[in-house]
Amino acid sequence: MAVTDRVKQILSWYGSDNPGVKANLARMLNHGTLAGTGKMVILPVDQGFEHGALRSFQPNPDAYDPEYHVQLAIDSGCNAYAAPLGFIESVADKFAGQIPLILKLNNSDTLAKVDPCSAVTSTVKDAQRLGCSAIGYTIYPGSSLRNQMYEDLREIILEAKDAGIPSIVWAYPRGAGLSKEGETAVDIAAYAAHISAELGAHVIKIKPPTAHVEQAEAKKVIEKYNVPIKTLAERVRHCVQSAFNGKRIVIFSGGENRDTAGLLEDVKGLAEGGAFGSIMGRNAFQRPRAEGMKLLHDVMDIFKNAK
Repeated sequence: MAVTDRVKQILSWYGSDNPGVKANLARMLNHGTLAGTGKMVILPVDQGFEHGALRSFQPNPDAYDPEYHVQLAIDSGCNAYAAPLGFIESVADKFAGQIPLILKLNNSDTLAKVDPCSAVTSTVKDAQRLGCSAIGYTIYPGSSLRNQMYEDLREIILEAKDAGIPSIVWAYPRGAGLSKEGETAVDIAAYAAHISAELGAHVIKIKPPTAHVEQAEAKKVIEKYNVPIKTLAERVRHCVQSAFNGKRIVIFSGGENRDTAGLLEDVKGLAEGGAFGSIMGRNAFQRPRAEGMKLLHDVMDIFKNAK
C-alpha cells in the first residue's frame, strides 16, 4: 500500500537509521486493520515463558498451540505478532509473509524470587533467519541488575540496526528500588519510557500509568508546574511526551485478563492521551476465539477513530 503522510511523518523521526530499519517499521505500520493510521495493535505471547503454560493457556486450551496465536493475530488484523524463539520457530515457515513477526530476545520465569533480570534467549541472527520485522527486549528499571540489562540492550540494538531491524523495548519498572505501587506510578512509567528512548528503542511498551507518584522529587515538580495527571489520558500524554516529545512510538500493555467494559474504557483513555496503540496478549488469547477477535476489533476501532 502507499505510505500515508502520517507514516512518513513517523519514519522521519528516525533519521539516523538505515533504510532497512525504516522499511521494517513501515511494514508494521502498514499492516492490518490500522495500516497507515500510525497506530499499532500487537499480539504478544511471551506469557508461557514468563508465567508458565498452565497459568497462561489453560483458560483457553486452544492457546497451548503456537499456531493458534499467530492465526488470531492475522485474522483479527493485528499489525504484528510477538513471541519468544520457540513459538516463532513453530510458525515462521507456515505463516511466512502473512504478518510481521517480532522475536522476543530475552525472557524470564517466575521460579526465582530475586530482583528481575531476563536471560537473553535468542539473537538478532535468529530474527534474520526467521524473517522477523523487529526484535523485542525487556528492561526492568528499578532492578539492582538494570545496568547489565541496559548494557546488553545497547549491544543488541546496535547489532539489530546493522541488520536493518528495529527494536521494541518492553519497559517494566520493578525491583528493590521501587514499591509495588511505584511499578505503574506515572512518574516511573514516564521515566521508563524516556530511558527506553535514550537506549535507542524504536517502539516503547509500558504499562498504563496510575496517578500514584513514587519519587518525592518528581512530586515536587508535578506540583510546581501543575502537570495534569488526574485522568488516564493526561498520564498517558505525559508518558508520550517523555519519549522525545512524542517522537518515539509508545504503546501500552493490556495487563492481566479483566472485564471487557473496563478494559475498553482504559483503551479509550489511552487513545485520548495520544498513545500509538496497544500490545494486548492475555486479554485476547485467554478468551474464546470469537470473544478475543471481537475484543481486538473493538480496540482497533477505538484507536482508528481517535482524534
